[in-house]
Amino acid sequence: MLVRNARRSASVATLLCAVLAGCTNTAPQAPTPTAPPPSLPATGLPQVTPQPREMKRLGDDIPVRGKVEVVVDPMVDQPTRDLAEQVLRQAGAGDVVVRNPGPRAEDATLSIRIGDRVSPSVVKGLQDLNYAAPAPLPAEGYVLAGRGDGTPTLFIGASDAAGAYYGVQTLRQIASPGRIAGVGIVDHPLMPLRGTVEGFYGPPWTHAERMDQLAFYGDVKLNTYIYAPKDDPYHREKWREAYPPDELARVQELIRQAEAHHVKFTFALSPGTSICYSDDADFRALAAKLQAMYDSGVRDFSVPLDDISYTRWNCPGDEAKYGRPSEGAAGRAQAELLNRVQREFIDTHPGVAPLQFVPTEYSDVEDSAYKTAIRSALDPRVLVMWTGDGVIPRQITVSDAQKAEQVWGRKVFLWDNYPVNDFDGSAGRVMLGPYDKRERGLSGQLAGVVVNPMNQAAASKVVELGAADFAWNDAAFDPQRAWRAAAEYLAGKQAADGMPDPASVAALMVFFDLEHMAPLASGRPWLPPAPELARQITEFRDRWDGGDRAGAVQQMRGYAQAIADAPARIGAGAPADFVSDVRPWLTATELWGKSLLATIDGLQARAKGDEASASGRFTAAQQFADQAKQIRTLPGEVRPQGQVLVADGVLDTFIEQAPNIR
Repeated sequence: MLVRNARRSASVATLLCAVLAGCTNTAPQAPTPTAPPPSLPATGLPQVTPQPREMKRLGDDIPVRGKVEVVVDPMVDQPTRDLAEQVLRQAGAGDVVVRNPGPRAEDATLSIRIGDRVSPSVVKGLQDLNYAAPAPLPAEGYVLAGRGDGTPTLFIGASDAAGAYYGVQTLRQIASPGRIAGVGIVDHPLMPLRGTVEGFYGPPWTHAERMDQLAFYGDVKLNTYIYAPKDDPYHREKWREAYPPDELARVQELIRQAEAHHVKFTFALSPGTSICYSDDADFRALAAKLQAMYDSGVRDFSVPLDDISYTRWNCPGDEAKYGRPSEGAAGRAQAELLNRVQREFIDTHPGVAPLQFVPTEYSDVEDSAYKTAIRSALDPRVLVMWTGDGVIPRQITVSDAQKAEQVWGRKVFLWDNYPVNDFDGSAGRVMLGPYDKRERGLSGQLAGVVVNPMNQAAASKVVELGAADFAWNDAAFDPQRAWRAAAEYLAGKQAADGMPDPASVAALMVFFDLEHMAPLASGRPWLPPAPELARQITEFRDRWDGGDRAGAVQQMRGYAQAIADAPARIGAGAPADFVSDVRPWLTATELWGKSLLATIDGLQARAKGDEASASGRFTAAQQFADQAKQIRTLPGEVRPQGQVLVADGVLDTFIEQAPNIR
């Protein structure tokens, strides 16, 4: 646009000269050649999450300025084209032109090629960059290569449309104001199914939250969303009934949003509380509900039969056909229903993926009459979901997944009940710890993994991002790296240039640590509470007991101040929906931070021999702690309700014990 305007101005000036006879030369002027790009030498590698399979530096960074053209194949869909333009404008391009293959525009400062990995122009471009990459790539894979030396170039070759989209999502992460990292990347996921299952009890997500989640999944390369909210009546209690038009319209909008971000919208229908397995009318009702979703664009389906009783039937016909209620009889009835869905619905509808199923016995690896019936009779194509060694697993190991494969007769699809907080043992908690205790190597043993998130959608992104990193490349997974990447992602969403503010990242990491604890169903932790705060307290005690009381106070005061300041910093530097989700915990954190600062004041006074001042500050600390204990979760936002918990067992214990420290 700037070049065209300059040319038009020159033409106007020439015409005026001729009219006024005041110019000696009216010949058209040649356009000013594009200035050579600046040199942007760089070393090291940018951080990309999920972590790529391979990344290496190829040369200088690529300058981004002026006009950038993006040349695309037909396989590159409109959402990917739009994303590429958005990324380049944010990086500093004044004009972005997305077009089909053809000669390079003379006025473009940078040309980016996105297309099929085996297309001749992509192959030649990679060869010119001396970057070897496999062809073909696995599904959803891509190769990205570019450098700024000489004529700046960048190529993204993909195995399919999803791979092209993921390649541009990686471009987003290696771009910064004015530049793109000069690197080569070969990447593809290790798990074919990666995502979330909205399967919790309590307040379902709002439509806006679901729309936002689906966009987020695209950002972090999750490709699966299972729609299974327990409190949606048309999913469970009213499963036979069609969605009302307004509800259906919202579901259809979700389906379109999922498609735009390369997410499989998986529609789950849970008939187990009332279905009569032997009644053909119930099967037809089930098929009709699935058909309505197929007509709306759904190509992935699930029939969960979890959280129901198999000690009774829902109709007399089932007892006549399958015998008295029992584990084995329930397994036979369910297998017959699922096989019929697979063969009469899934197999007869083009483009539909194999059926997914949540069994009534969805945890542990102990064999049973129920599992034997499923293993013996269920169509081998049906994916069976499994939650690990318990409903809330202590850990998930390759060995346990192998045992699950044996009892179910197929590789299982992991339904990971973390960070869900809908059970009694989680009352008062928001789960902001890392995605941890999942063993490397599970990608070779699982059909995929979906996490069951919290009632708080935006806050769930912390663990969801870690799960995305693990499912994409568990061989290189680092829980702590992914945990910090979540803080950087949230902080970056508030920045105009997408670059996270370090102070906001630091505040989020302090807050995440305070909400690190993750409980089992019993309420006992499988992730410990506040490990960094606990380390700070241990260091304080060691210094204090060693005689360095001034040093101990100084060290602990710095971290106490960070806790007290974190809520305000997060309120300014994190997305509004995240702040809204965790507001009760931020309010409590501010009070606990003030309590801890008062405690440190008391210990400092004691170190100086001023016991009267120490006593007063300890009293103030207790008052702040008492106020913090009054903060409760918000009705309608989460289930179950309870006192908001912040580093319980660590922070409160230290404050209670501090007056006795001598």
